[in-house]
Amino acid sequence: MSVVKSSLSEADLKTVGDALQGALVDLVDLSLVSKQVHWNVVGPRFRSVHLQLDEVVDTARLHSDTVAERAAAIGVSPDGRAATVASSSAIGKVPTGWIKDTDAVRILVEALGAVVTKMRERIDATGEPDPVSQDVLIGLTADLEKHAWMFQAETA
Repeated sequence: MSVVKSSLSEADLKTVGDALQGALVDLVDLSLVSKQVHWNVVGPRFRSVHLQLDEVVDTARLHSDTVAERAAAIGVSPDGRAATVASSSAIGKVPTGWIKDTDAVRILVEALGAVVTKMRERIDATGEPDPVSQDVLIGLTADLEKHAWMFQAETA
């Protein structure tokens, strides 16, 4: 049941809804993974990596709200519940315990890479059915790619 009626066809709504839901899950998980690593990072570059991780958290949280509200605006109920995120995220598992700064950087490079790859697929999928949602995905992907670049530069 949808209380919000969309101007999109049922097929287009399914395509766009799936893209937005996938983006929401990945953004929620990215914020959680980044915060987990943030709390556990240790090493000589602790402070810079610690602060950089908070920037990723802020970006992911900001965009997750935008994506969820876009989904709701077109009549798709967003699902950011923990069980949904845990079963659907593109991000791999994060180790428990203390994480060396070099490992923290590697984890974020991999997580951001996985999310950006999926976002680009979603950008392609939403271009025809809903350029407005595609624009949301383009903007957030640009921000994620900036974070990916900054973490990759840490490995040079």
